[in-house]
Amino acid sequence: MAASVAECWWRPFRKIGSATVLYVDLAPDAAREAAALTWLDGEERLRRQRFRHDGARRRFALCRAALRAILCSQLVCRNRQLAFGASHHGKPYALVQGKPVSIGFNVSHGNAHGLIAFAAKGRLGVDLEERSTTRNLDGLIRSVLGPGEQAELAVARGSHKRHLFYDLWTVKEALIKALGTGHSLDVSRFEVPSAMRRGMKASVFRFPHIPTVRWWLEDLGNEHFAAAIAHELPAGPH
Repeated sequence: MAASVAECWWRPFRKIGSATVLYVDLAPDAAREAAALTWLDGEERLRRQRFRHDGARRRFALCRAALRAILCSQLVCRNRQLAFGASHHGKPYALVQGKPVSIGFNVSHGNAHGLIAFAAKGRLGVDLEERSTTRNLDGLIRSVLGPGEQAELAVARGSHKRHLFYDLWTVKEALIKALGTGHSLDVSRFEVPSAMRRGMKASVFRFPHIPTVRWWLEDLGNEHFAAAIAHELPAGPH
């Protein structure tokens, strides 16, 4: 099943090395939501119904349908041949006719915006957060940021403080999602590279407990949302 151009609610967003990121428009649209439902299997439809709010149901359907369409195109398979499994920590992976495939992917969304990242090789994670003015930033800063990051936020003010916090948080969330261990790793135990905290848009990162693995980090945010991608770099000379 192929979606026509008119039906697509996703579009190319950014190319990051060997990874591709697509933007998913999650604004209410009855025609798109009806088209999205035709992509979902029975289990996904039941999962959608378990969401209590219309917005959550809409976001799930639109993102999952877009992911299915993208993966079917990349894997040259029919939608009915595609299924999903999950690791011990809940990170999803794709199966075609019951067999796992190597393509990596990750999905994140906020209220009206979504991102889907995929790559043929290397673990990856993507995170998107809308820069909410209603969150208790001080509490979040203490729980998710390391000492150096907290010191920088302590001298920031107003919208700059909010933007900096969400920029750091999305990088950390993208790394955790790429690693695939869930929040068994305390995100306050590692810090975003200082170059990115000073305004650089990209950097290489190593987790303190696995320094031999390198990750490419890139800020994908814009005026509407904060976002970041983390993609495992090939092993080789550092």
